[in-house]
Amino acid sequence: MQHICFLADKTELAQTSLKNLRKTYGCSGAENADVFVVLGGDGFMLQTLHRYIGKGIPFYGMNCGSVGFLMNKYQEKDLPERLNNAGLITLRPLVMEAYAANGKYKKAWAFNEVSLWRQSRQTADISISVDGVQKLPDLICDGVLLSTPAGSTAYNFSAHGPILPLASNVLALTPISPFRPRRWQGAILPRHATVSFTIRQSEKRPVSAVADFTELRHAVQVTVREDPSIGLHLLFDPERNLEDRVLDEQFSG
Repeated sequence: MQHICFLADKTELAQTSLKNLRKTYGCSGAENADVFVVLGGDGFMLQTLHRYIGKGIPFYGMNCGSVGFLMNKYQEKDLPERLNNAGLITLRPLVMEAYAANGKYKKAWAFNEVSLWRQSRQTADISISVDGVQKLPDLICDGVLLSTPAGSTAYNFSAHGPILPLASNVLALTPISPFRPRRWQGAILPRHATVSFTIRQSEKRPVSAVADFTELRHAVQVTVREDPSIGLHLLFDPERNLEDRVLDEQFSG
């Protein structure tokens, strides 16, 4: 039998589910686990992925939150059997390296997206380079983000970016409320591309750089690329196949 470590959000529903599952199946510590069963929503799943980023243990989510795109349906019955029959998806994060105006440096990973945001009433002024070649000298906007395929259905989609199939081997570069150039709708880049953002007029137009939950304010230079050295494994029930759900999102209203 697999050694299961249950991890739950602080919500009442998740904590009640945790008690019920521990009573039925017991609970291993994280150091002895064969699988993490995560109880919550997508936000808590992302927090858990970051917390155990180097463990090499698969994650099986059960939805006890408001959003559950990365989660399976909550069901207490036959959990070991469902774990054995689950399909596996490997997620590779983006790594952000950012420098602030005061010289502060931040390195952080993102499974959804790295985003740059204006910090004041002034729009941001951002220059964008891909693999060392400047592609857009002046993007005047509220912000811009680089999304993974797994994250393309999240804020990227809300910002009118494309949904990317998980096996597409590409990233989505999407502007947030662009003012100039007005008609630029973003770009689809190969997953091995390195994207550099230079913040122009950074004192007048300050920008914050965010990788999932990690933020660096007053950023002046940000570089983002996929980190091929890290792969986290998510488990999904056959009827909750993530690749099919990402595809279906492209046809939803």
